[in-house]
Amino acid sequence: MRLPLAVLMLSAALGACGGSQPPAVPGAAAAGKPMQLRREGRWLVDPQGRVVLTHGMNLVWKLAPYAPPAEAKGFVAADADWLARHGFNSARIGTLFAGVMPEPGRIDAAYLERWDRVVQLLAARGIYTLFDFHQDLYNERYGGEGFPDWATDDDGLPMPFSLGFPGNYFTPACSRAFDNFWDNKNGIWDHYRDAWKAVAARWKDQGYQMGYDLINEPWPGTDVYTCMNPAGCPVHDDRKLQSFQEHVLAGIRQVDPGNVVWLEPHVIFNSGAKTNLGLLRPVADANLGLSWHKYCLPAALLHSQGAQDVPACEQYHQIVNDNAEEAVQRLQSATLITEFGASDDLADLEQVTRQADSQLTGWQYWHYKEWGDPTTESQESGGQGLFRDDADLASVKLDKLRVLERTYPQATAGIPLELSFDPADGEFFYRYQPRPAAAPTEIYVPVALHYPKGYTAEVQGAQVRSAADAPLLLLENVAGATEVTVRVRAR
Repeated sequence: MRLPLAVLMLSAALGACGGSQPPAVPGAAAAGKPMQLRREGRWLVDPQGRVVLTHGMNLVWKLAPYAPPAEAKGFVAADADWLARHGFNSARIGTLFAGVMPEPGRIDAAYLERWDRVVQLLAARGIYTLFDFHQDLYNERYGGEGFPDWATDDDGLPMPFSLGFPGNYFTPACSRAFDNFWDNKNGIWDHYRDAWKAVAARWKDQGYQMGYDLINEPWPGTDVYTCMNPAGCPVHDDRKLQSFQEHVLAGIRQVDPGNVVWLEPHVIFNSGAKTNLGLLRPVADANLGLSWHKYCLPAALLHSQGAQDVPACEQYHQIVNDNAEEAVQRLQSATLITEFGASDDLADLEQVTRQADSQLTGWQYWHYKEWGDPTTESQESGGQGLFRDDADLASVKLDKLRVLERTYPQATAGIPLELSFDPADGEFFYRYQPRPAAAPTEIYVPVALHYPKGYTAEVQGAQVRSAADAPLLLLENVAGATEVTVRVRAR
């Protein structure tokens, strides 16, 4: 159908490439420290002592050479400008094991350079980078990606047919490859660790760095049948998944003692099973994060057919929220939803983002662009990306953007207590306990999208230090205040 002229004009304005020069980055330095995040309780904290909440995107190119090309359909300066302009302050980038170590023991320096181009574009605009050893279905042999061919050992089991994604996880060959991996056959854990050490050595001092996500959605292999229950699988989590992640963690700490290392639960966690990481024995590290995903299983199975607003998903998501909070408390870790969405199901996106606000948890949407993803719940529907055409930023899906581009506190000179935002009318409420910090509280306000006539900010306990209708609302805590409240409304 034809869109109204006003919508077309707004779409063009939101998708405009802008200049090639990055915008000014607030708070870019503190006493000579690089802008990296550290764990403090369940929070991520910047060098100025502020609690940082991230709303971001996944950038994972799953096809060889496993990094996005420097062209419009891939990732260029205009994309980094677009993310910064729309308030997205983090990106989870897919530095795949297959790309880092294409042959046993050999680090591909050229591959790291391909990703460094993207890292520098992001950092120049104040966007934090989370490095992710992404995998789905282990290897191309099973219709996926992540592990190199030389690290794929299924004992020669045949793969006579394909069940697609995620069905191929259940095939004997794919599960055997994972079983051999968890059993550390031929010392594969050392190679995986060494690949991570190369990534950490390359970017340990990088500005706007937020850590290392050790493995995406680890499949338990044939142990999966012990994991498919609400209590999860403590024996697998302890002896295999945790032991493996501790092995890699120890390697990273040899070269990078400070950046956050993010542990992931087994993939059945996404569907409501608990993770038992840290249950039988603690993970001894002061800078841990829990990287977790939220996909409503019934919806995930139906999104490729265009299903929307699937019943019971809100309750389903709440189970995963509760399980994550339990694990965060046990691990004494930071917390981040590193995947959700993967569709144009706006009801699902609204549920996840609203619950994340109430849980005071940051997130990274899956996925920025479509990028020919072979292992997504949306399959070939074109539903997961933000654009109708990967090469055209003016083709942004405005209805989806209105849910994801939200008013939110990017950095708080205090401890968050309560947060809410309604994308229908732009009403935002935030409450925090102030504490000393070397920079003001920064609240991103999407003026063009949600407040075209401007906004009003009602603030108690702090002074507004930004201009009227500024896209970054700056607050300076009032001396002696025990609580700060902020309410933003459209004029």
